[in-house]
Formats: sequence, structure tokens, C-alpha cells
Amino acid sequence: MLASFPVAEYQDETRTAYDGVVELYASLFADRLETQPFSRNMIGIFAELVRGTGNLRTADVGCGPGHLTAMLRDLGLDAFGLDLSPAMVDHARRAHPALRFDEARMEALPIHDNALGGVLAHYSMIHTPPEELPALLAEQARVLAPGGLLLTSFFATDGPEPVRFDHKVAPAYSWPVDRFVELLAGVGLVTFARLLHDPASERGFLDAHVLTRLH
Repeated sequence: MLASFPVAEYQDETRTAYDGVVELYASLFADRLETQPFSRNMIGIFAELVRGTGNLRTADVGCGPGHLTAMLRDLGLDAFGLDLSPAMVDHARRAHPALRFDEARMEALPIHDNALGGVLAHYSMIHTPPEELPALLAEQARVLAPGGLLLTSFFATDGPEPVRFDHKVAPAYSWPVDRFVELLAGVGLVTFARLLHDPASERGFLDAHVLTRLH
């Protein structure tokens, strides 16, 4: 069964913003993980655990220019990428012609129930208003097979509430990690690993990586 949800206005605005910065974004982030050992190793752990489930099908949700989809493939997964921005999807297809990339909204993934061993959401939900986030997390839980894994990365804040900030592409939010984990639990995802680290950025937010399993 495929999900169907109303179109969210913020997604239209985000899509338009990313359509306009494809080449710049791709040039900045294509090799970014070479200088981000925490992110790189969390993705490696995620891939190892997905391989252990026996279900290699993995969605890179919000794949952008496709560099992480390619990384997941190189780590042994049957990975494909989904993105809201048609321009990003077009770039990813040209950059990685051997891989599958499709345009999709995160609130209505074109994937059947319980189909995947893994979902990667690498900073792809940061533009989601807090009231919309539970629906997106529920959609990612829907497409996972029992025992499937979700790795979510996002900006974290020490405060009690999500914080809206001016991201270079579109408005974004940082989250208290405990609040984010509560939302994950609310859709049936059990957190068994989390990593917080200082990115030494001017924003003042921590980078957060939360690894969950569907039971």
C-alpha cells in the first residue's frame, strides 16, 4: 500500500529553493564526508547493520545530488535515491547513471509498506515545521520492514524546544535530541544509538545522528 497525504506548502517552497542551487550545492557537498568522520562512520555502521538484516533495499530520502546514495551502494546496499527537487534528481541521475533516482515527497513515499531494510534521512527533514515532522517519521516507519533501520541526522539544540533558523537555502529547524527521539518512539522506532558532536560551525548547533530500529 502506498501512502497519500495532502501537499504541504513548505515543501513547495523548499523544492523551489533547492532547484535554484543544484550545481552550487552539489559542488559543496559531493565530497563533504571526506572531512566529516562522524557522519561517515555513522553511515558505515548503518550500512553494516542493514546488511545484517538480509534486506539490502535502502532509500536515501532527500538524496540531493546522490553522493550518499552512491556511498550506500559502495557499502553493499541496494540503494536508491528520492528527492523533492526535480533538478536535484536530474543532477543525481547524470552524476550516477547506474543508480535509480526518483522525485518524491517525504510525506508520500512511492514505496510499499514494510519493503525496505533501511532508510537514510541525512539532514533531509531539517526544513520540516515541527507540527509536520511526526507525519514524515511515520511515513519512514511505514516503508521499513520489521527490524529495518532508520538513520536520521539533523541539527541539535540544547534548549527545550525546536529552534527555527535561517538556513542558506530555506528556513530550517534544530531539535532537542530527546524530543526528536520521543517522536521516533511515537511511530514505533526504537532508538539504540545516538551521536552528538560539535561541527565547529558558526550556527552554534550540534550535529546529531540517531539510529533506530523498527520492531
